Amino acid sequence: MRLRYLALPVILAVLLAGCSPSPSEQLQANKDLVHRFVNSLNEADWDALDGILAEDFCRRSQAGPVTVKSRADFKKLQRSFYETMPDQKVTLEIILAEDDKVAVYATYTGTMTGPMGGFEATGKSLTSRFLGIFRIEENRIAELWIEMDNLAMFNQLGLSPQPAIGSD
Repeated sequence: MRLRYLALPVILAVLLAGCSPSPSEQLQANKDLVHRFVNSLNEADWDALDGILAEDFCRRSQAGPVTVKSRADFKKLQRSFYETMPDQKVTLEIILAEDDKVAVYATYTGTMTGPMGGFEATGKSLTSRFLGIFRIEENRIAELWIEMDNLAMFNQLGLSPQPAIGSD
């Protein structure tokens, strides 16, 4: 009888060990999570972000003064982007994963049909590449570092003055 009680924890340990993903499976799961994130942005499915982002999600970027310290803040920011460019699309070009991080090189496209901050809509389109690094915690995106070339974006949208070249 005593042997049966000792065997139960061993059997449970063996069964539960098979439930943990291998390192390569976890890296793929992290990349899949980033793909789900991008799909939710492309489809303007803000409710899907509830199952993708940590509640205290933080977005960091030197490219803009917007502070994002929660999932709610991020959803508000994305809604404002969508009002400016309702045809916005993110395309992942390169995606790499290591430990709890996923890095992407991606393209953002959109047409400015709505206002952006103090700027009126220009009707112009843009294509801009950017870099992002995601940190995954407990199968949710906890942090995002994103850097883009705002000057190039503003130039494409006709929002920055063009320097006169070769004129005297």
